[in-house]
Amino acid sequence: MNRVYLDHNATTPLRPEARDAMVAAMDVCGNPSSVHAEGRAAKALIERARAQIATAFGADGSDIVFTSGSTEGAALALAGRDLSGSAIEHDAVKAWCSDDLGVSATGLVSVQTPGASTLQLANSETGIVQSLPSGLAVTDATQAFGKLPVAFNWLDAQMALISAHKLGGPKGIGAVVMKRGTDVPAMIKGGGQEMGRRSGTENVIGIAGFGAAAEVAARDLANGVWERVAEFRNILEKALEAGSKSTIFVGKGQDRLPNTLCFASPGWKGETQVMQMDLSGFAVSAGSACSSGKVRASAVLTAMGYDEVTAASAIRVSLGPRTTEEDVLRFAETWLEKEKKHRARAA
Repeated sequence: MNRVYLDHNATTPLRPEARDAMVAAMDVCGNPSSVHAEGRAAKALIERARAQIATAFGADGSDIVFTSGSTEGAALALAGRDLSGSAIEHDAVKAWCSDDLGVSATGLVSVQTPGASTLQLANSETGIVQSLPSGLAVTDATQAFGKLPVAFNWLDAQMALISAHKLGGPKGIGAVVMKRGTDVPAMIKGGGQEMGRRSGTENVIGIAGFGAAAEVAARDLANGVWERVAEFRNILEKALEAGSKSTIFVGKGQDRLPNTLCFASPGWKGETQVMQMDLSGFAVSAGSACSSGKVRASAVLTAMGYDEVTAASAIRVSLGPRTTEEDVLRFAETWLEKEKKHRARAA
């Protein structure tokens, strides 16, 4: 049986254009900090990618500082700033901010002092999209970039976090997008690369892949690819809803990422669902996976007011540009069959 990958919010398949850009970059041997022709060639690749990402993210007039990913980006943007955050932020963000912003039952966060707060643009588990207040200090745009029509200048945030592997680029490369004039202390000091904000010889290969992926992702967005993805997500939601009256759909009817469906079958552990679907050829996620691979009840759903049993019974299905209607209908049929068997055993 051909496997169906439905975990794009965790990571995405590498786009062919990104792979080609990375292979080409491998043949450029110069250090970007060197002034000779080989060094200038490597530097040119970096600046081309920076321009591609700036165009895709609507970041004219801002600085793009390359990092190893959004986790390092969160540390660069948030460390030492004493910002307010919420329980639904990614762990990489929660590690650097307080947990004092309220979360509603619909998954929306209330921000009273934007200049002293951080707020994600879209949640990776539920897909729920926030309405960002003007003047926000930092926003985690990792999940939204490439899936939603977003421009950094529209957001009016001081900084934003983005990552390549969420939009078809390679793992291990991301960026902090900053408004002109924003100053943050370097976490990694040394050679003064990235305008003195992140030292270390740049990951030229990863950066080239990031730029290419961002360019193609923006093209997909403009061509309506994610509108089609949203249609398939809705088809899946309706199929599951028709076949299971006890299933709870998180964020239904709200503004969500076009590819994301989070739902819970109370009493049927999400971790068990993931394993059973994996054995049936489908890759999905449950709760929040930590570095050890263990799964715990979703802190996001708990913050939204769901009880522990429901929060531990949720899974997330996240589609991609190559997901087909057949894929989602096969998933729905398989999941409903297994849920029926679970309910029969539990009766």
